[in-house]
Amino acid sequence: MDNYSFDRIRDNIRVICGNISEACDKYRRDSVKVDIMAVTKTVPPEVVNWVFEFGLDLLGENRVQEFLSKKDSYNKSTADGKPPRIHFIGHLQTNKVKYIIDDVDMIQSVDSLRLAQEINRLAIAHNKVMDVLCEVNIGGEDSKSGVSPDEIISLLEQLAPMEGIRVKGLMTIPPPDNSDIFLGKMEELFNNIKDKQITGISMETLSMGMTHDYVNAVKHGSTVVRIGTGIFGSRNYV
Repeated sequence: MDNYSFDRIRDNIRVICGNISEACDKYRRDSVKVDIMAVTKTVPPEVVNWVFEFGLDLLGENRVQEFLSKKDSYNKSTADGKPPRIHFIGHLQTNKVKYIIDDVDMIQSVDSLRLAQEINRLAIAHNKVMDVLCEVNIGGEDSKSGVSPDEIISLLEQLAPMEGIRVKGLMTIPPPDNSDIFLGKMEELFNNIKDKQITGISMETLSMGMTHDYVNAVKHGSTVVRIGTGIFGSRNYV
């Protein structure tokens, strides 16, 4: 924990909250709350628990094995006395769904019918309904997961009847270069799908924006920004 500072993380969160508030005042006419997700990859659970003292209650988990090794060390309640919300945001293999089905509140990275079918099957078996987002590869990058914008409507229509999942919106990771352009394209796609009012599909969550582009993401309608480095500082990923 020597690389982490309680005071620095507190100050980082204050700055992020201030930037988001300013962006909402400048660019947004809606009153939709923007959730700040603390992305916990490689961060010790004792440090992750600090964010709950600063008003955050949403965690983003990238890796199944890492999450399983840390989850029992997370605080059971946040500053408001409620349990933290945990979303899985990394690429998820179908054979790993069974390990997290009971421990996460949402899976943001649904990028195929096959994955959705497995989530649906296990959720029904566990007597629950799993909230999900469909991941869109808005930049068409070979290195990233996600459904192409041209295929997202078809996927949503196939997911809509599933009893074990509840589609709440979309997620994306835009290309780092010219991200503002792709964030704008994602906003347009999200709003177009919302206007279609597909039965069984809710377009209330748009998850986009990370440390380097969260202000622009808020400008383009994001309701969840996923921030790791901006909260915890630089980390060495392995």
